[in-house]
Amino acid sequence: MSMESKGENPTGTDLNRQYCELCGKMENLLKCGRCRNSFYCSKEHQKADWNKHKQVCKEAEKPKCLSQPEPTQQPVRTAKRVQDEQLKCVEKQNYTGSNSSPNTVPLNQPKDDERTKDVISTSTGLESASDSTQTGEGIELSTKPNGQMRSPPRKYAREYIVPCMNKHGICVVDNFLGEETGLSILEDVRALHKTGKFTDGQLVSQKSDSSKDIRGDKITWTEGIEPGCEKIAFLLSRMDDLVRHCNGKLGNYKINGRTKAMVACYPGKGTGYVRHVDNPNGDGRCVTCIYYLNKDWDAKKHGGLLRIFPEGKAQFADIEPKFDRLLFFWSDRRNPHEVQPAYHTRYAITVWYFDGDERARAKEKYLTGGEKGVKVELNKPSDPS
Repeated sequence: MSMESKGENPTGTDLNRQYCELCGKMENLLKCGRCRNSFYCSKEHQKADWNKHKQVCKEAEKPKCLSQPEPTQQPVRTAKRVQDEQLKCVEKQNYTGSNSSPNTVPLNQPKDDERTKDVISTSTGLESASDSTQTGEGIELSTKPNGQMRSPPRKYAREYIVPCMNKHGICVVDNFLGEETGLSILEDVRALHKTGKFTDGQLVSQKSDSSKDIRGDKITWTEGIEPGCEKIAFLLSRMDDLVRHCNGKLGNYKINGRTKAMVACYPGKGTGYVRHVDNPNGDGRCVTCIYYLNKDWDAKKHGGLLRIFPEGKAQFADIEPKFDRLLFFWSDRRNPHEVQPAYHTRYAITVWYFDGDERARAKEKYLTGGEKGVKVELNKPSDPS
């Protein structure tokens, strides 16, 4: 196996579609010197992925690779404002009511009498520029609250989240649970953090010090059934309720479960996460869902923006990690993203929802020695005991 620097892109491949085949990282890539079509962030990741890659790696009829690899040059990011209607805005609504190999857990099933208690905003129209905050070059997030009415989660999911995701691949929901509930979840998270159970965030298939150069968060995983996590469990049930009502209408996905919740803390001091893709290799994760817990967050002062680079667009979207904000986006290569350096403690809770068919294929192809956790299906909770 040999590798060469990405250089001048002789194959004509779109630079924005190049990722490390193992971890999804998009920076400082090296090209496979044999087929010249696949990329890795390091020789170690190329070696770790070889058993899979060798099935498609073929000798290219091109000059031999450079003997000494060099870091890639970053592609020029065209970031001018583009006013095309398709991605003019990433819509945001008010609703009052992320990687180690994840374990599959069931979607929580709420009681029937809990399904109609949420106050939501009904307007899904795009705000004018005068009523919006420019949070990226060419993508505006609506910041003006609209009129509210009572409506069940089913209506909200299908009339707002589904069309927003299918159009943009990104959906922002503000004031998801309300301040009182959000603060109680934050208390659970802070108490969990004080237990010392948080560890350095790791990359898939890699547990080494090099991870710290890519991501600087501290994380722990929870099902919400552990002592002191009752409010986190409530959050997960609310997330699951929305996703269940979207199921069958989000692209071609059939969601049948999700990961445990990853509770993450960026401890400030400029910690972040470089540009990457959550699911670059078809491991089953189709939707990333993040809930933010940061009161009075000021991006200009605290940093910590989540910047998403929608595939095929000259624009990017900056998502502030504001308190009680819920974010959905596609987990695959359509949404490369990065967490910019944070200079204040930044909390978030992330879950990934699985497409049943893709997850089954992934386990059949790549998992060996069984899978940790319990195999479950949508609406069929496992016995927590």
